[in-house]
Amino acid sequence: MLEEDPDQTYENVLAEIQSFELPLEATLRSVYDDQPNAHKKFMEKLDACIRNHDKEIEKMCNFHHQGFVDAITELLKVRTDAEKLKVQVTDTNRRLQDAGKEVIVQTDNIIRCRIQQRNITTVVEKLQLCLPVLEMYSKLKEQMSAKRYYSALKTMEQLENVYFPRVSQYRFCQLMIENLPKLREDIKEISMSDLKDFLESIRKHSDKIGETAMKQAQQQKTFSVALPKQNNVKFGKKMYINDRIPEERNEIELKHAFEEEDENEEEVLTVQDLVDFSPVYRCLHIYSVLGDEETFENYYRKQRKKQARLVLQPQSNMHETVDGYRRYFTQIVGFFVVEDHILHVTQGLVTRAYTDELWNMALSKIIAVLRAHSSYCTDPDLVLELKNLIVIFADTLQGYGFPVNRLFDLLFEIRDQYNETLLKKWAGVFRDIFEEDNYSPIPVVNEEEYKIVISKFPFQDPDLEKQSFPKKFPMSQSVPRIYTQVKEFIYASLKFSESLHRSSTEIDDMLRKSTNLLLTRTLNSCLLNLIRKPHIGLTELVQIIINTTHLEQACKYLEDFITNITNISQETVHTTRLYGLSTFKDARHAAEGEIYTKLNQKIDEFVQLADYDWTMSEPDGRASGYLMDLINFLRSIFQVFTHLPGKVAQTACMSACQHLSTSLMQMLLDSELKQISMGAVQQFNLDVIQCELFASSEPVPGFQGDTLQLAFIDLRQLLDLFMVWDWSTYLADYGQPASKYLRVNPNTALTLLEKVKDTSKKNNIFAQFRKNDRDKQKLIETVMKQLRSLVNGMSHHT
Repeated sequence: MLEEDPDQTYENVLAEIQSFELPLEATLRSVYDDQPNAHKKFMEKLDACIRNHDKEIEKMCNFHHQGFVDAITELLKVRTDAEKLKVQVTDTNRRLQDAGKEVIVQTDNIIRCRIQQRNITTVVEKLQLCLPVLEMYSKLKEQMSAKRYYSALKTMEQLENVYFPRVSQYRFCQLMIENLPKLREDIKEISMSDLKDFLESIRKHSDKIGETAMKQAQQQKTFSVALPKQNNVKFGKKMYINDRIPEERNEIELKHAFEEEDENEEEVLTVQDLVDFSPVYRCLHIYSVLGDEETFENYYRKQRKKQARLVLQPQSNMHETVDGYRRYFTQIVGFFVVEDHILHVTQGLVTRAYTDELWNMALSKIIAVLRAHSSYCTDPDLVLELKNLIVIFADTLQGYGFPVNRLFDLLFEIRDQYNETLLKKWAGVFRDIFEEDNYSPIPVVNEEEYKIVISKFPFQDPDLEKQSFPKKFPMSQSVPRIYTQVKEFIYASLKFSESLHRSSTEIDDMLRKSTNLLLTRTLNSCLLNLIRKPHIGLTELVQIIINTTHLEQACKYLEDFITNITNISQETVHTTRLYGLSTFKDARHAAEGEIYTKLNQKIDEFVQLADYDWTMSEPDGRASGYLMDLINFLRSIFQVFTHLPGKVAQTACMSACQHLSTSLMQMLLDSELKQISMGAVQQFNLDVIQCELFASSEPVPGFQGDTLQLAFIDLRQLLDLFMVWDWSTYLADYGQPASKYLRVNPNTALTLLEKVKDTSKKNNIFAQFRKNDRDKQKLIETVMKQLRSLVNGMSHHT
């Protein structure tokens, strides 16, 4: 644009310079940059512009010159006044300065005071912010000193959230903030130490806690038993620490396991009275506030599981006394009572699932321990006390909500062991009774003694009642004593059935089964051992048979006795019957067999006294002394047998006669006996005749005809054959049903004939037949030959 009209361009630049619009850098650059020599031209234009302005200024000055002169004149006039005024102002100023010095001093004082006031106000404000912090921190220190750690943690939270932010700029606040984590760790350590002390304390006092809980359960049970039986209401309210009502177990009151407890004590101790749970609460709250609750829960549960294992570990000699079992149970109860309390007063420290798991583990261990240790118990009283402890133990824990069915199942196993210990104990009782018995009928001299016996044993005999005193019961003293002991056994067995949550039918069945075991195993075994003892003679065996007969008859009264206890009728389909009939029948049969054996042994003893002269030429004319003694013995013993059942006495008599006949026959046929004279045969015949006379005298009534004499028929026919020398008849009729000598065996006849033959040769017993001696010897040889033929024929046939 400058190229077209440079002058106009310079005019514009000058106009911009005069307008005082800054900055002028761009304007001036446009002048110098557009064309060469622009600077020179611009300066010319600038000088021209300046000259114009000077002219205008000169015109303006000329226009106002007179006014300026007039103004100067006026100024000269007021110069003097101005000087005076100056002096006056200076003087006034001096005087004002002098007067204002004191004001200045006071003003400075006021300023300083105001500054101090402002500073004090600021300090007060800051102190008002800091004092609550310091007070709270002081409170924190006091709480720490007083071991109020949960409150201290709450104070820390207030300090951090409310107070510290207000004074965070101060160094003391920073020191406090830095100190809080250490205080928290100290609190954790201290609270954990308190918890450890608490755990150690409850471990030591768990037996006392359990003892108290079991006493309470037992007292509640006693109260329940005192309720009317017809009410029969089972209540199972949850048994908490201060309000425990255990479920009613049975109508029969348990024997107190803790006799030292005052029955009239009104104050009931609770678990809080025995244990201070505050360390647990504090520790739980502290860890909850610190956000580390899970660590605390895991530690608590881990330590309690360790303690549970220690509690469940029994002592090696626990089974020796009931105190050992009691300590074991009270420790376990104390442990779980504490856990149940913790479960209900804390939130989440322990859970029902945790306690159930712990209980199941403990229950398995408890059952294993009891099963192992109870197996060593041989005292039924100890087993019964153990049962009572288990029942109270189960009742107590069930009141706290723990399932105990497995414990009652274990009690059924222990019941079998208890019955075994009872059986062993009663075996000793029965042995003592049998040892002390005199095996004689019980004598009574008056009505009082008679009633005493009747009160002990249910004996009914109208004939005996009619007899005058003195009189005798048929049984011996052992019968009423055994009957009484069987009832005592039933009572003892019943004691274990109490509180087992079983119906009357089941209890009735248990009693009958255990009583059957007592009869069939224990009593029967004692009877059999008694029967086999060497010192038991025939008289004692007879009395034993009589005793067993009366005991067998008394079994129905024992069944009635059990029925009265359980109120279960014997007509019930599933009612077990007592096996007394078979038990005493077996014993009686054994006694009968022993009678036969001992009777035969006695006969053998008499027979061993026989002293025959087998070479005698003539008989003595009377029976042998040993045989007469034997017969007299048999007569006396069979008189004793009159008290036995008829068949027993008849069997014994028949057995004795048969054994005597067999013994006499064996005496004749003894292989060591080589020769028998006819005189000896005749003497032997006299003895057999006495035996036959004894048999025909009916020593035991009840035999029909000559049944008893038939025991000697073999001997009789054999001796008759030799006495009459009727060999032709024997040989001719042998094998015929109507043979006169049907019971004479050819072998027996041959054996005896050989012995007689040898003697005849030596003593020449056929001297009166000398003329026919050879013929008769030949006849004997012929008979012997024929007998051998018969014997060989029998062997061949066989």
